[in-house]
Amino acid sequence: MTAPKILVFPGSNRSGSINAQLSATITKQLALMEADVTRISLLDYPLPLFSEDLQNEKGIPENVMKLARLFASHQGIVIVTPEYNSSLPPLLKNTIDWISRVSSDGDRPLAPYRGNIFALAAASGGGLGGIRVLPHLRDILVSIGAHVISEQLALAGAHNAYDDQENLKPGRSQDLLIHSLKNLRYMQGHEFIL
Repeated sequence: MTAPKILVFPGSNRSGSINAQLSATITKQLALMEADVTRISLLDYPLPLFSEDLQNEKGIPENVMKLARLFASHQGIVIVTPEYNSSLPPLLKNTIDWISRVSSDGDRPLAPYRGNIFALAAASGGGLGGIRVLPHLRDILVSIGAHVISEQLALAGAHNAYDDQENLKPGRSQDLLIHSLKNLRYMQGHEFIL
C-alpha cells in the first residue's frame, strides 16, 4: 500500500521555537512509521494580513495558493501551535483564514481543508503544554470542513522533554505522540494503518 503523504508545520516562526522542535520530532516519528512526510515553515510563505478588500483588489496571494496546493496534495496535516493568551497565534490564524478563501486553482476546484485529516499538537514551557489553544484550533478547522482526529498532544515542560538525541523522553508525552500519529489512518476514503 502507498505511504500516506503527511504535511507537518509549526504555527510559529520564532527562532528556537519549542513548537518547531516538536514539529521536527513529529516529522522524524512519521518517517519511522514509513509515511511520506513534508515539513514546512510558514517563514517560507510570507502573507499579508487577511483583508477581503485586499483579496477583491489583488486576488489570492501566490503564497496562499502554494499553501493551498500543499494542503490539497497531502492526505494528512499535522499543525503544531504555540498558545498565545489561551488561543491561536496571529501567524497561524492569518494563514488558516487566507487558505480558507481558496476554492479553485485556475479552472480546477481546490478544497484545501475538505477531505484532509488533521492532527493537532502544542508545546509550551509551562505545565499546561498549550492545552487551551487546541480546542480553539479544532473548532476553527472543523467549521471550514476539516476532519480533526480526537487524539492530541499538549507537551508541557517542553524545554526539558527531550533526550540528548532530540527524541521525546519515554513517558506519557511520547506515548500520546505515537498514539495520535498512529490514528492518522483514514486517508482519502481508505484505511492506512501506520
